[in-house]
Amino acid sequence: MQTARRVLTPDAFAMLQTIADTGSFAAAARALGMVPSALTYRVRQLEDALDVLLFDRSARQAVATPAGLELLREGERLLQDIDTVANRVKRVATGWEPQFTIAVDSIIAKTTVMELCERFLEGAPPTQMRLRDETLSGTLEALTSGQADLALGVADLMQNTGLHSQPLGDVRFIFAVAPHHPLADTPEPLTDELLRAHRAVAVADTVSRGRGLTIGLLGGQDVLTVATMQDKLDAHIRGLGCGFLPESMAMAEISVGRLVVKATARTTRVVRVNYAWRASSRTPGRALQWWLDALSSQNTRAALLQRCRGV
Repeated sequence: MQTARRVLTPDAFAMLQTIADTGSFAAAARALGMVPSALTYRVRQLEDALDVLLFDRSARQAVATPAGLELLREGERLLQDIDTVANRVKRVATGWEPQFTIAVDSIIAKTTVMELCERFLEGAPPTQMRLRDETLSGTLEALTSGQADLALGVADLMQNTGLHSQPLGDVRFIFAVAPHHPLADTPEPLTDELLRAHRAVAVADTVSRGRGLTIGLLGGQDVLTVATMQDKLDAHIRGLGCGFLPESMAMAEISVGRLVVKATARTTRVVRVNYAWRASSRTPGRALQWWLDALSSQNTRAALLQRCRGV
């Protein structure tokens, strides 16, 4: 009889996942280019080696048993581990990361990010680029959880000793409403008591655990929550709510009269925005080093914080 170590191969895990995805042995055999009998034989070898039933064959569909589901979960993790080892070996050999992921906060100018990606990819590096859209503490979480290699637009580093960081710059927030919003003609400065009676527009935090951050909201205030900073700008223009916007993002709309700036009793908020990457005793990979070199330019950092409508 075959042993578990001999039969639990990457190909075997991929085969089991195909069966689970397609829902039948026949469909999986077609997808894998195998005859159904050969597929059935290989599954039986696995079941004999593990002494468990992996799929319930009593119905027309191939339904994974609890043991089968556990094997699928562990198989996926093991395949990811194999990919990680392969990527590490490739990086050691070439110095380039096989994949490089950047978490981009919604406050960052996407046009500038795309221009930087274009410059990076012009050199045809052996690195696949991936961008993640994040907001507020979700940007930092993507980095600390290992889902990103670089984070742009981190506002609160929470004294994380496992990170390196440098400032991108300061972002000034202004209170702005549409010309037809009730607050547009209200005498200034606007008090918190007055603002509490009007709906605020907030951007949802993309953090996966916990409640995330809420900035500039008042207790008891009605809130319209949107997905991105661009959505927040659009909601302000439509008069759906009020609140603070990055000055650089709102200025184009203010200049054409689509938004009106209002003074509030609150102190003007200025936020220091950073870029960050994980600390490591090893030399940074060549992809990370390219981005760090690009971000060393003051003009590049400033451009990343310049937002216009549609960007």
